[in-house]
Amino acid sequence: MGLTGIFLITFLIVHAGVNACIFLNDGGATFNEFAHFMSHNWIVRFLEIGLFVGLITHIIQGLLLWKQNNAARPVGYYYNKPSKNSNWYSRSMGILGTLLLLFLIMHLYHFFIGTKVALYSGDRPHNLYEEMKLVFANQWVVIAYLVGVVALFWHLYHGFQSAFQTLGVNHKKYTPIIKMLGLGYSVIICVLFALMPVAIYLKWIA
Repeated sequence: MGLTGIFLITFLIVHAGVNACIFLNDGGATFNEFAHFMSHNWIVRFLEIGLFVGLITHIIQGLLLWKQNNAARPVGYYYNKPSKNSNWYSRSMGILGTLLLLFLIMHLYHFFIGTKVALYSGDRPHNLYEEMKLVFANQWVVIAYLVGVVALFWHLYHGFQSAFQTLGVNHKKYTPIIKMLGLGYSVIICVLFALMPVAIYLKWIA
């Protein structure tokens, strides 16, 4: 769970970096160039297979962990104050993960499928930037994406430190540093993802 989590955390850095090219406000030229490279480079395409394997593995691991936790305590405590020893988001990773899965399905439907159809059909280069502008012209889609980003923030904030702890990095000296890095990472990644639909919908970028 920790290894697949760190793998996906690394992927999000690349994904957010490429998407942030829209803020160059050059009509999507740089963004489309990077998107075209990511879609046609065989090394990236191979890594893409690994990404989906890692993602599916992470989901399966999460479901198995949730099942094991429930089986370990089929009868609840007579007196239980979970807020005393855990945060609400650490107890809600199942719900947050489910919201993220729904968000991911929507995201793949909007941007991944169209790109692959254009790639394999031999049509002219897919203009992903114009597709983003079309999708994010709908305020309800923008709201749905923002809800997904909020879920992503809490999932990343807990998962970042938890992944390192699972791998044995749990020390009173280093854990606070990892938590601080996790918070900074989660804020930067999620602010970037949230700004994209908002900036397009409000026409801050052309």
